[in-house]
Amino acid sequence: MNPSSLRCESLTNPLGLDVSQPRLSWILPPSTRRGVQQSAFQILVASTPELLADAQGDLWDSGRIESDASIQVRYAGKPLPSRTRCYWKVRVWDETGTGSDWSEAAKWEMGLLEAGDWKAEWIGSPVAGGHRASLPVPCLRKEFTLDRPVASARLYVTARGLYEFSLNGQQVGNDVFTPGWTDYAKRIQYQVYDITHLLHPGANAAGALLGDGWYCGYTCWNPRQHYGERPSLLAQIEVEFADGTRATILSDGTWKTMFSPILEADFLAGEVYDARKEMPGWNAAGFDASAWWNVLVVPDQGAKRMAMRGPTVQRQVELKPVSVLPGNQLFDLGQNMVGWVRLKVTAPAGTTLQIRYGEMLENGRLYVANLREIRATDYYTCKGGGEEVWEPRFTFHGFRYVELSGFPDGCQIAPDMVTGIVVHSAMPPSGEFECSDPLINQLQKNIQWGQRGNFLDVPTDCPQRNERLGWTGDAQVFIRTAAFNFDVAPFFTKWQNDLADAQLPSGGFPYVAPNVMGPTDGGPAWSDAGVICPWTIYLCYGDTGLLSEHYASLQRYIASLKAGALDLIRSHPDNTLTGFLGGGCGDWLALDGSSSGWGGCEGQTPKDLIGTAFFAYSTRLLGRIATILGKSADAAEYAALFEQVRASYQRRFITPDGLVASGTQTACVLTLQFDLAPESLRPKILEALIRHIEKNGNKLATGFVGTSYLPHVLTRGGRIDVAYQLLHQKDWPSWLYAVTQGATTIWERWDGWTKEKGFQDVGMNSFNHYAYGAIGEWLYSTVAGLDLDPAHPGYKHAIVKPRPGGGLTRAHAGLLTSYGKLSSSWKIENDALQLEVEVPPNTTATIYVPAGQGEPVTEGGRPAAEAPGVMAEGWTDGAAVYRVGSGSYKFSAPFFASAS
Repeated sequence: MNPSSLRCESLTNPLGLDVSQPRLSWILPPSTRRGVQQSAFQILVASTPELLADAQGDLWDSGRIESDASIQVRYAGKPLPSRTRCYWKVRVWDETGTGSDWSEAAKWEMGLLEAGDWKAEWIGSPVAGGHRASLPVPCLRKEFTLDRPVASARLYVTARGLYEFSLNGQQVGNDVFTPGWTDYAKRIQYQVYDITHLLHPGANAAGALLGDGWYCGYTCWNPRQHYGERPSLLAQIEVEFADGTRATILSDGTWKTMFSPILEADFLAGEVYDARKEMPGWNAAGFDASAWWNVLVVPDQGAKRMAMRGPTVQRQVELKPVSVLPGNQLFDLGQNMVGWVRLKVTAPAGTTLQIRYGEMLENGRLYVANLREIRATDYYTCKGGGEEVWEPRFTFHGFRYVELSGFPDGCQIAPDMVTGIVVHSAMPPSGEFECSDPLINQLQKNIQWGQRGNFLDVPTDCPQRNERLGWTGDAQVFIRTAAFNFDVAPFFTKWQNDLADAQLPSGGFPYVAPNVMGPTDGGPAWSDAGVICPWTIYLCYGDTGLLSEHYASLQRYIASLKAGALDLIRSHPDNTLTGFLGGGCGDWLALDGSSSGWGGCEGQTPKDLIGTAFFAYSTRLLGRIATILGKSADAAEYAALFEQVRASYQRRFITPDGLVASGTQTACVLTLQFDLAPESLRPKILEALIRHIEKNGNKLATGFVGTSYLPHVLTRGGRIDVAYQLLHQKDWPSWLYAVTQGATTIWERWDGWTKEKGFQDVGMNSFNHYAYGAIGEWLYSTVAGLDLDPAHPGYKHAIVKPRPGGGLTRAHAGLLTSYGKLSSSWKIENDALQLEVEVPPNTTATIYVPAGQGEPVTEGGRPAAEAPGVMAEGWTDGAAVYRVGSGSYKFSAPFFASAS
C-alpha cells in the first residue's frame, strides 16, 4: 500500500512556493481488502535527492506520527529560505500496524520570499498606447554569455500585462496569459521555470513578447489602461554552474526592444498579425538588433510579488470542424468553446484574412450581436511562399463558429484550414456523471464545457462579450458543482486572494474580483461569495488553512452587513446605505415578472428578503468557521447574531400563516434552504412553492439566486418527484430546453433563444454562462448519490445516498477526492436495484440503499448485515443504512418503479 500521488499545496512538484509551511498530501492505493485505514505516517524532507534516497531527512524527519491524516499535513521542519529545493517521500502504517515501503520521491521548491531577492528591474517599450488605441506588441531581447557548463538554472518572471518568454528561440514552459490576472496595484503573481535544458555554454539569448492583457488592454466596456499605460517585464535568470559558481541575468536597461509582427493584441478586440514583418531569429543569439531601441526602465509600483497559487492557463484540447457551411466559408467546430483557432493557409503575400467568431447562427449567418460593442476579430496577413500556420498569443474568444473571409479568388476552402485551440486554467478533471437519459448526459457535458470556458484564471461570467469578469455571484452559486467536475482547490485559493484584494474599506466585497467596476458592494448573493466560496473549498477539500488565512477578512464582511442593515434587515429600501442598484442584482434573470432594475432582469423577489436571507446564511457560516478554527467566543457571537437576523427575517417576511413575502419560488426556496422559517411553518411554505411550480406548468421561475437551491429544497422536503419533473422538463424555462435546441454549453438566460421569439435581448444574452449549470451538484449528490459529510470534510467520511426517480434506470458518478476514487453506480433491472460503491482507502462512508422497511438487502450475495466490513444502522428516509470502510461493495434490494 505504498503512498502515491504526492502533492504539495494541492500541486504536483510545484516550483516557487511562498508558503513557509507547505501542506503535504498523499493517496493510499486501492486495495481488495476492506477497511484499509492509515494509522501512522512518517515524512522525510531532504535538501538533495541523494540524501532522500539514503533516508536522511536533513530538512525534516517527522518520525513516526500516530495519525490517519493524509491530506493537508503541514511541513514542520527547518525554516525554508528562498530558493530552497525540497525532496520528500512518505511511508505509512495501516490499521494492523503493517508498514508500507517509501513512496516515490516528490519535490517542491521555494520561491523568492524576500523583496530583496529581486534584483531585476521592470522594463518595457518606450512608447505606449492610449485609452482607446493600442500599439504593436513589443519584442524584448538580451544576449548573454555563459562561460562554463550549466548545472541548474531558474527563471523567475512576471509582467504587468502578459508575457511569453523564450530562451535561444524556444518558448519557456507551456503556459499562456501569464502571469495571470490580479489587482496589479496590490498583488502580482510570478512564475518559476526550470530552464536548465534551454541554456548552454557560449552565447545565449533571452526574448520576451509583452501583451496588454488585463493590465492595460480592455477588461470590459470601460476604456483601456485600467491599471497602467504599458506592459512591462520583470525577469531574473539565476544560473548555477557545474563548478558551483553562479551568475544572474536580469531585466534592466541593457535590453533592447522593437515592435513585433503582432500589430494589435487585445482580449476583447482580437489579434492582428502581419507575417511579412516577422524577424527570424530575433530571440536567438547572433541576431542583428543594432536598429532596435533601448528599453524603458519602468518604476516599481509597490505591489506585492506573490508566487503562483493557482493553476496557469494552458492549451487543453484541439477541435476539428465537424462541417464547413457551403458558400460562406463558415466552419462549425461542433462545440461552443473558449480559445482561438490555428489557421493553416496558402495565399499570396499581402493577403489579409479576417477571422470572426460567434456562438450561434442566425439565418445561416454568424450571430455576433450578443458580443455588444467589441470587435472580437483576428486578422492575419500572409507572407506568401507556401503553407503558413498561425495562431494568436494574447487574445481569446468564445465561439462555436468561425468565419473566414479575404481569400483571393480561386482559393479552395478545406476543413483543415481551421483547428480550435481550447484553453482554460489547468484544473485536473475530478468528476464524472452519466445516466440512462441522453439529454441529461448532454446537460452534464454542457455544464463541464461551461466551466472549461469560464474558468480562465478567474471564474468569469462569460467568455465572448465585453464582460469577461470574475463575477462573484456566478462563482458562489456554481462552486460546489465546479468542485465535482474539476479539482478547483488551487483555483479558488488564488481567487480568494483576489476577493481579499478587492474588499472595500467598508468590509463589503464588490460585484467582481479583480475589481474593475469601482468601489461598490456587490449586494446579496454576490458579495456573499467572500464567505461561501472558502467555506465550500473547506467542505470539499478539508482546507482549514484557507479559512484561517482569510478569517479576518470574513469578519470584516459580516461586520459590514451588520453595520449596513436597518433593524437587521439587509438592503432595506428605507436605508440610504443600500447603495448602487438599490441593494444588488436581485434574483438575476428570474422569469417571475419583470422589475424596474437593469432592464427588468432582477426578478420579483424583494431585494431585502434576499439580502437578509444571505445575511443570516453568511453569518451562520462564519460561526461554523469560527468553531473549526477554535474561536469559541466568536462562534457564540455569530450564532447569536444569526438567531437575531432570523427573527428579523421572520417578522418582516413570514406571516403567522406561513405566507412568504412576494410568494415567488425563490422567496420560498431561500426561506427553506437557509432554515429561516419556524419549524411548524415549513410544510406550508413547501406547499406554496410546489403550487407555484404547478401553476407555472411544472416549470421553474427562479433566477441565478434561487435555481441552485431549488432541487435540494424539494428533495429535503420529500418532493423529489417534483425535482425530477423540473429536471426532465423540455419546454423553457428548463435545464433541458437549451439541450433540445442543440446547446453545447449552459446559456445565460432560460430563453436565450426560443422558437417563438428568436434571440433574447442582445445586451445580455451569453450562450456560455455557467450559473444555471449549478444543477450539476444535484446530479452528483442526489441522482447518483455522492455527497460529503460536513463533520468530516474533504470526503474523509462520505455520504452515498442515491435517489432513483424520474424514470431513470441507471446513474453513475465518480469523484477523485483528496483520498482517492469515490464512486456510486446504480441500475434498476427486473424490479431490483443494484448499487455498486467504491470507497477509497483511509476513508469511511455511510451508504443508503433505497429499500422499503424490512425489505431484504444483500451485499455480495449475502444479507448485507452479515457482509464483512458492513455495519447495519437501520432504515430511514426510504433506505437501508450501512456504515462501511474502504473497499468495493455491491448491494441489491427489491425496487419497484412506483415506489420511487
